[in-house]
Amino acid sequence: AAKLVEMARALQLQARLSKPEVLALYLTLAPYGGNLEGVRAASLAYFGHEPASLTNGEQALLIALPQSPEARRPDRHAGRAKSARSWVLGRMARAALIDAESAAEADHEPLPVRRPFPSLAWHAAGALARAAPARTASVETNIDADLQRRLERLASAAARQGPGTQAAIVVAEIRSRAVRASVGSAGLDAAGGWLDMTRALRSPGSALKPFIYGLAMDDGLLAADTALDDSPRRFVDYQPENFDRLFHGRVTMREALVHSLNVPAVETLDRLGAQAFEARLTGAGARLVRPNARFKEAGLALALGGVGISLRDLAMLYAALGDDGLAKPLAWTQAEAARNLTAPGRRLMAPTSARAILDILREGPPPAGRAPPALTRKAPIAFKTGTSYGFRDAVAVGVAGGYVIAVWTGRADGGARPDLTARDAALPLLFDVADQIGAAASAPRPIAPRAAPGGLRRLDQGSGPRLIFPPNGATIQADGFGPASRGFALAAGGSGLSWYVDGAPVPQDPVSGQAIWRPAAPGFYRISVIDADGRGAEARVRVKGG
Repeated sequence: AAKLVEMARALQLQARLSKPEVLALYLTLAPYGGNLEGVRAASLAYFGHEPASLTNGEQALLIALPQSPEARRPDRHAGRAKSARSWVLGRMARAALIDAESAAEADHEPLPVRRPFPSLAWHAAGALARAAPARTASVETNIDADLQRRLERLASAAARQGPGTQAAIVVAEIRSRAVRASVGSAGLDAAGGWLDMTRALRSPGSALKPFIYGLAMDDGLLAADTALDDSPRRFVDYQPENFDRLFHGRVTMREALVHSLNVPAVETLDRLGAQAFEARLTGAGARLVRPNARFKEAGLALALGGVGISLRDLAMLYAALGDDGLAKPLAWTQAEAARNLTAPGRRLMAPTSARAILDILREGPPPAGRAPPALTRKAPIAFKTGTSYGFRDAVAVGVAGGYVIAVWTGRADGGARPDLTARDAALPLLFDVADQIGAAASAPRPIAPRAAPGGLRRLDQGSGPRLIFPPNGATIQADGFGPASRGFALAAGGSGLSWYVDGAPVPQDPVSGQAIWRPAAPGFYRISVIDADGRGAEARVRVKGG
């Protein structure tokens, strides 16, 4: 009875389809053992390449397999597979499709073993395939396969930070928002590896602070050098404190952002309005999820990571900073990237505010073991880190070389990782990613002139003195304070150098000839160096006590 049904179906196919169409269906659906269907899947699984480049022996094996796909599987029944291949090669030689010598040569090819399928960008590719319209043969993405492969290796290495650690990376071009790499996890064989952590809602820690200050600049509430108060304060029922549990008194907004101080950020958000801040980020396309959002309004905890946001949305927001404050969605396909090039986008903040925030973020000190940009002549990366409560999430997002880079490390189950801050766990990975895409390889960006002593004409690290110690944005530990302390030897490349700290000259040591700075107390300082031609550079640093 089954054969009669099959004969009827064959007649129906013959009436509706041509012979090439029937053959195409056969080659697409024929079984090749296990879960393999279709000649392309079999060619990739057994030989690792497309059917167009099959050898005679490979072709013969794939011709023989569908007749008995399980009994002739080369990885399980090598003898049967070889006999079946030899029989097909003999038929090919008798039909003059190949000569006898080629058939004999093909008969001595080693039998294959099944290979794992390519799994580059597994999470993103799977999501795009599921979202594609029915009968779509393929989806062309913007992902760079070579870059994706290298970044997946970096994510796998980052997962060694501790038990259960996962990592995720998103890299996109700012101009078109084309996603060039999307690493959803450190590997499918690790705990939580099947989850796409670029889509997961996690706490951003302090990573939203740049947008608080940028939107406050838009509203005329402050500027980069506006003085803010970093001292114990209570905002109704909310009392934030800094990560190191220290307070620093009067600081500028620039210093508050570079050193990620909490109280000034909360104070600024209080003036800006938490609900207004949430609405402006949401209006730019970001999805923010708060606990009990149906019953409670947005609160000041937004400044310190009291909201869930995906790594993709963080990348989208920071890409807006790199595009003069214009927000556009990430582009996963070539068609989406083409639309972004002409789309007007959504205005997140004014161009002047976006540029000012990026300039401040470029002053952040690089991770341990990385030379300052002034020494390597690489463009500084504008970045911000964020560590969530309980060290559960470590986030770092940066803008450099026309790209936005967002990285996350943590446990997929939300477990804590004691003492692993974003600066230790995520920032080194961000810099490694920047190296892979060459985002930090361009010439140094000139620093905008600021008020400085001694007739300073311009602050340009590219043509003036190069600061060696202390690097801009550094936090340095002092053994003591005042004239009797050991102090710090200031160093820079150049000739005829004069040093100033907060406008006051630093005397030279009479023995060594070096400029020795002995800070009077812990706090923030502005260090300037000027060469004989009046060119200079400066660094803003924080000094901590022992």
